[in-house]
Amino acid sequence: MLNNIGKKYQETALIKLIALGLVIGIIIASFAPGAIPVVSVFGDLFVKALKGVAPILVFILVMNAMAQKSADANSSMKPIVKLYVIGTFLASLVGVVLSFAFPTTLALKMSDAEISPPSGIVEVLHNLILSVVDNPIHALTTANYIGILAWAVLAGLALHGASEGTKNFLADLSKAITQIVQWVIRFAPFGIMGLVASAIGESGLSALLVYAKLLGVLLGSFFAVALIMNPIIVFFFLQRNPYPLVLATLRESGIYAFFTRSSAANIPVNLSLCKRLGLNEDVYSISIPLGATINMSGAAITIAVLSLAAAHTVGLDIDLPTALLLSVISTVGACGASGVAGGSLLLIPVACASFGIGSDIAMQVVGVGFIIGVLQDSCETALNSSSDVLFTATAEFAERAKNGELNDKDLVPGK
Repeated sequence: MLNNIGKKYQETALIKLIALGLVIGIIIASFAPGAIPVVSVFGDLFVKALKGVAPILVFILVMNAMAQKSADANSSMKPIVKLYVIGTFLASLVGVVLSFAFPTTLALKMSDAEISPPSGIVEVLHNLILSVVDNPIHALTTANYIGILAWAVLAGLALHGASEGTKNFLADLSKAITQIVQWVIRFAPFGIMGLVASAIGESGLSALLVYAKLLGVLLGSFFAVALIMNPIIVFFFLQRNPYPLVLATLRESGIYAFFTRSSAANIPVNLSLCKRLGLNEDVYSISIPLGATINMSGAAITIAVLSLAAAHTVGLDIDLPTALLLSVISTVGACGASGVAGGSLLLIPVACASFGIGSDIAMQVVGVGFIIGVLQDSCETALNSSSDVLFTATAEFAERAKNGELNDKDLVPGK
């Protein structure tokens, strides 16, 4: 009996289980408030598990990525990578702007430790530098994500010339920690049930309205980037109406990615679309898998918006230079986002650390991210994956336009 239940649980899509956990949490808080202390334990366990695995995840994934990266960059890849970075950075800026325009505060359990807000960009940079040179073991045990990120990059660069056996070991280690994260995330429905029941029990149903507002800011940012920012980038490079190409990538890549919720799983779809756009196979066969790893506009938005929601919640006053620094951190963090569903959420503590926000609060924000992730993660992945094809095509079409070889019909994929 238990084996059948467990098997059914594993076979059911996580998005359905999270939605069910959300509904059960609301029902418990509304009709059985006496059970809230019991189910809230699941929420605490979920947040605690995330706090435990996230530092190691960031360290190993970034170190492996730096060690494995190709030493030689094909000249045709440079403009694509440039577009990936520009698109991700501008996407994070959009998220920051909308977060300031529509500030959101969350119902979180505030820790007793006082949070001292940075006085400005100088103090932020000072704290950032001190965090970078922290002892690596201390950084891991205290969840100093800035230090973890710095040591992971250095270790990865040092291991870049290691033997293939060592690199294979790092790749296997990366797969192992990713598998552990997947196991933790499979517990998300129970954790979300506890988090929702606890939040509604303390703040009433108004807590759901806060989640709706936060989701609105996120979705607004996603659509603004997909339908305004990305078309502007494409127009700047092609000097042509960008919407035939933009809408084609959203329709033929974004929709698939919305349902698969995995940029990696959408790679075959993107390769097929690139082929029908008549792109150079030698280039897109590299740029599409690469984009599934580093071109994360949606992830940058998620990191920026939720980090600013945490800052607004604890009452921090963020100035413009600090917000720009957040965009840079969100861009770097998004490039290292895990390939599992909800992977971008686990990079939120990296951005929160730049504000002096501790792991206790940051991981509660991660929990909130999983609550709204039923829709957020699908839209984020759709933006990420469709942008891979969009920027790959833009780079090649821009070169053709310089040589006078680009026609408007090239912007529409063939059959």
